Parts: sequence; structure tokens; C-alpha cells
Amino acid sequence: MSKSKPNEILLTRVYDAPLKLVWEAWTDLKHIEKWWGPRGFTLTTKSKELKPGGKWIYTMHGPDGTDYPNIATYHEVVPFQKLVYDHGGNEERQKLFTVTATFREEAGKTVLTIVSAFDDAEAAKAAKAFIKSAGGNATWDRLGEFLEDTYQGNDPFIIQRSFETDMKTMFSIWQNPDSLARMLGPKGSQTKFLRTDVREGGQSLWEMSIQSKMKHGLLFFDKIKPFSEFTYRQTFSDEKGEFTKAPHETPYPDQLLTTVKFFEEEPRVTRISVRWDIVGSASEAEKKGFHDLKPIMTIGWNESFDKVDEMIG
Repeated sequence: MSKSKPNEILLTRVYDAPLKLVWEAWTDLKHIEKWWGPRGFTLTTKSKELKPGGKWIYTMHGPDGTDYPNIATYHEVVPFQKLVYDHGGNEERQKLFTVTATFREEAGKTVLTIVSAFDDAEAAKAAKAFIKSAGGNATWDRLGEFLEDTYQGNDPFIIQRSFETDMKTMFSIWQNPDSLARMLGPKGSQTKFLRTDVREGGQSLWEMSIQSKMKHGLLFFDKIKPFSEFTYRQTFSDEKGEFTKAPHETPYPDQLLTTVKFFEEEPRVTRISVRWDIVGSASEAEKKGFHDLKPIMTIGWNESFDKVDEMIG
């Protein structure tokens, strides 16, 4: 596995969808407008010419009402294989970087590799920090959710982040109850396990303090595959571990399946993929509540991931 150059940002995603559908999600306006940009953003396209020398002129609308005009200029278009284009420019500024996106089908899934090339290493470092703070990588999570909805009729929540550490270290953070408790929960929360049994078939009872309120819940561990996958079901409960409905004003499913997967993105760079799926029956109101809370879920998980960054130094 090769390492990206200092002036590049490398991103890899594997989608459980055929290559043709992933390509069309990128190139068909009726699809791309449903997922492009961070969570909460919408998109308006003025024009798009998908050909070498063509331009995609569009505006991203932030959740606070701010508009972000963009012009992408295409250099290479190889159907179902490759796109090369300048990104981040508009009528008032030059492009910020050049993107090379390659598409490859593998065992019925699609591997998407994106290399963003900047003028120098400092520009790449600054962009990486900005993308993280702005939630820019949620774009690729939204693409995954769009593909799931379109291809399989599912509505999962997906979030991913890359960490500068090896897979063994990252996996141990999830498997160790102390570090898992430190990680779980949004900024300002304190989590501890009242009882814990981290093994396949085991379960753990957690307690979280946040904004002077106490929450409890159970984790039921289904699959623990070292350095590869960590899967558990979760429900809310009382302090004794008896099931309770979610303590939300918004209707919410009774049980979620959490699937955590670990990928070596580059040498000593591990990408974590977290996915939530509704387990069992849920009312339409609960399904809608789950869907509508995705921006809040994103904030919460990013704050948990920030704690992981602090742990690994």
C-alpha cells in the first residue's frame, strides 16, 4: 500500500453498490444533488458539462443560509473509471486543488479512491484541518447512505474518519472498556460502565452524564473480529439494565445495530467506519426521527472521534 505525497490528501471508500450506480450518483444531477456536501447542505446547479474542458457551475447552500459558489473544471472523463477536475474555484478565485477520482469494481462492490493534489504540503495540511472542522468528509458518508437507499432500500447512518495510528492500536481503543468509555458520548459528557463483558455474546451496561442528566443503556456484543470488525446492538435502559424508550423528544427506534469496521488506508493510517442500522420493527415516526437526527449524530460521533485523536496523541 503506497503512501500519498505530502501535497496530497488520499481518501478511499468501499460502497456496497455496483460501479454503474456509483458512477451515475457522481455524474447525474438528479442523484448528486441529493448527497453532495456536508450534512445540512443543499445544492443548486447552474450548468454542467461532463467532458474534458467542461465545467460544473453550482452553489452549495449552508444550513445557516450562507451560499458557496463553485466552479469545477473537468480535465479527464473516462466513463465508469476516472474523473479528474479542478475543485474549489469560482468566478472570484482560482481552483484550490485538483481531484483525481477513480472507480473500481471489486467482488460486486465499488472501490472509490480520491486523491486531492494541492500546490504544496502546507496547503494540503491546512485543507485537511478545514475539511475536518467543516465536516467535509460527511459528503462521502452521505453518498454511502444515498447508495444504500437507492440500491437496497435501507436508511442507515454512516460516518467515517481516518486516524494516524495502526489498526491494532485503534482496535484496542474499542475493545478496552476504559478507553471505550472515554470515547463514547459527545463533548462534555462523562461515560462509565456499571458492568462490562466485552466478548461475543457478552453485554455491558453504561451510564452517561451530560448536562446534569443521566442516561443508561446496554451494549450486546455480537461480533468481535480482532483488527477488523466490532459489532454490537444497543438499547437505552434504566440504571439496572431494564429496557426503556429513548430519552428523546423525537420518536426514536428501540434498538440499533452498530457496525464498526477498521481499514488500513495508508501505512499507520487507520480508517474507522461506523454504521447504525435500525434493528427490528420501528414505527414510521421512529424511522423519520432516526433520519432527521443524522446531523446531530454526526456532531456527536465527531466529538467522540476528537477524543480518540487525543488518546492517540
